[in-house]
Amino acid sequence: MLEELKQAVYEANMELPRRGLVTYTWGNVSGIDREKGLVVIKPSGVDYEQLAPGKLVVLDLDGNVVEGGLNPSSDTKTHLELYKAFPALGGVVHTHSPHAVAWAQAGEDIPCYGTTHADYFYGPVPCARGLTKEELDEDYEKNTGRAIVETFTGRGLDPVHVPAVICRSHGPFAWGKTAAQAVYHAAVLEEVAKMALLTRQVKPEAAPAPAHLVEKHFLRKHGPNAYYGQK
Repeated sequence: MLEELKQAVYEANMELPRRGLVTYTWGNVSGIDREKGLVVIKPSGVDYEQLAPGKLVVLDLDGNVVEGGLNPSSDTKTHLELYKAFPALGGVVHTHSPHAVAWAQAGEDIPCYGTTHADYFYGPVPCARGLTKEELDEDYEKNTGRAIVETFTGRGLDPVHVPAVICRSHGPFAWGKTAAQAVYHAAVLEEVAKMALLTRQVKPEAAPAPAHLVEKHFLRKHGPNAYYGQK
């Protein structure tokens, strides 16, 4: 079942340690087949060296396991909330990459200080609020997803234009049209988080990049008249 998607999700998961985005088993990637309404995700706590396409877990959007003998990622419910809320998403990734986590632990958005950030994220990467004790006790992972959705809807953000978030005291989630693109965005997120942190160290009162520069750089890659790269 979903052998092509399993292979793509497997390869995306294996890219995490190659890109230095995870330590041990601190991460997971999923992908969705929108026509079938099924999600493929990494099993919980399985070392990347032991991972294989056949070990991935297939679930429906209600979290029911359709195929697979292992427990799905503990973050599965967060992934599912994002897929249900944002129809454009084809892949989701969660990591604990250190520079993005540093901003999450500080409870601050990652500011857009320059063009590298603006090439991929149309403005700051938002920090979702922390959960209440009641939300955590009720359903930690599901409510994490809901807090992310609340952040985007409350701020009027387009998840296609800002393909990542950091969750307060937790860490980053990123997404894309595919599982591979989700990992790509997670790698870029970690780099811009590092750049932003270095900028703060060089000049704590540094101002974000001007809006017209952010718009120019984002739209030249992603706008209707984009001209970056080859046709």
